[in-house]
Amino acid sequence: MAKDLDYYMGLSYRVEVVEDKEDGGYALHCPELPGCMTCADTIEQGFRMIEDAKREWFTACLEDGTPIPEPSNLEDYSGQFKLRLPKSLHRLLAQRSSEEGVSMNQYCVYLLSRGTQQ
Repeated sequence: MAKDLDYYMGLSYRVEVVEDKEDGGYALHCPELPGCMTCADTIEQGFRMIEDAKREWFTACLEDGTPIPEPSNLEDYSGQFKLRLPKSLHRLLAQRSSEEGVSMNQYCVYLLSRGTQQ
């Protein structure tokens, strides 16, 4: 299949919505498509408008020959990675996880999830 406008419009890109608490309305953007954004009075309107913004963004990239990133999928990630850390930190994590009665792996996942919350 040729990677044309219809191809890219058919892909599922992530959309982030931010409420404008001062002026009202919402800002929407696609993090995987730098500069692809819109503002709207309602979320419903915003989702319609972000589709137009994506269409224009893709069209400009296709006309200019700019590469278009494809959305990432959860299947692209195994859920595992190897981490090297100082022995003192390893010991501390082992002690803390033991105190909590969980595996060190579970404890580290807990700490990472707390640290990634916005």
